[in-house]
Amino acid sequence: MTRPTCEIREAHGLRLLALPSEGPPILREAEADEILSEAWGRDADLTLIPAERLSAAFFQLETGLAGAILQKFANYHMRIVILGDLAEQSARSRALRDFIRESNAGESVWFLASLEDLERRLAASGA
Repeated sequence: MTRPTCEIREAHGLRLLALPSEGPPILREAEADEILSEAWGRDADLTLIPAERLSAAFFQLETGLAGAILQKFANYHMRIVILGDLAEQSARSRALRDFIRESNAGESVWFLASLEDLERRLAASGA
């Protein structure tokens, strides 16, 4: 089975590496290394990961998976956007709602529902 191909998109002067929505779930921190390597190899400024590619453990903050993956991106100065509707996951966890709100207040990690939301956010932030 071949791995789905990532796509490069351009938006507001940035190169965005977009992981496809189909493909195996991201289950381990080590997979962040693979994604980062792909992003660097394609000269990306920002990485888009569809929410459906993330395992349930990612959204259970007590597992530490979200923190480990997102910290890896921060350590290597790669902006990351988790893209998709997270209403269901957020409804089950106040900690996750707070984490999403706090992340979205910054510039390096965003949780956004759609590509349109990303376009608006990039326009508003001056990319």
